[in-house]
Amino acid sequence: MGTDMSKRFNPNRVALAGVIATVVLTTSACASLAPYGPQGGPGGQGYAEQRIESDRYRVSYNGVGAPGPVADMALLRAADLTIEQGYDWFEVTQRYINGRPDSAGGFRPSVSVGVGSSSGRYGGYRYSGTSTGVGVGLNFQGPSPTSTVLEVRLGRGAKPDSVEAYDAREVRYSLSGRG
Repeated sequence: MGTDMSKRFNPNRVALAGVIATVVLTTSACASLAPYGPQGGPGGQGYAEQRIESDRYRVSYNGVGAPGPVADMALLRAADLTIEQGYDWFEVTQRYINGRPDSAGGFRPSVSVGVGSSSGRYGGYRYSGTSTGVGVGLNFQGPSPTSTVLEVRLGRGAKPDSVEAYDAREVRYSLSGRG
């Protein structure tokens, strides 16, 4: 009852399985920004706020990935909080952003090429040669944590003429589609 091993073991299938496993593992390891909502626990993704004075709050949003979407979620929470508290606008008085610009992580290939040559003498023989090498590097680092903290002042009536002042309803509509 002998079986020909060459029919059971196919190196091409093994290589394909390895490639598929690598893709699955690296894409499943890539975290993404959680849906908008409160933090699930200390250091978790989501928003949190702390009242500082009757019209001042510290709003934070923790996430993973690029700082831009995390900052948008912090602005959205500031807008929601402003409306919930019965105000019309908010002004960002302090802004802290923690995260790398390239913190999205994931698959980032890099390629390098090198060329070299040499010549010399060994005994009575001369030799010379050139060589070329190509290297491929893959970075499978996942996204890094990113956070934005805003200190905001809430107000009613006409919005101040400041680049850091926002109409809460406009921000809510722009960033979430809710009116």
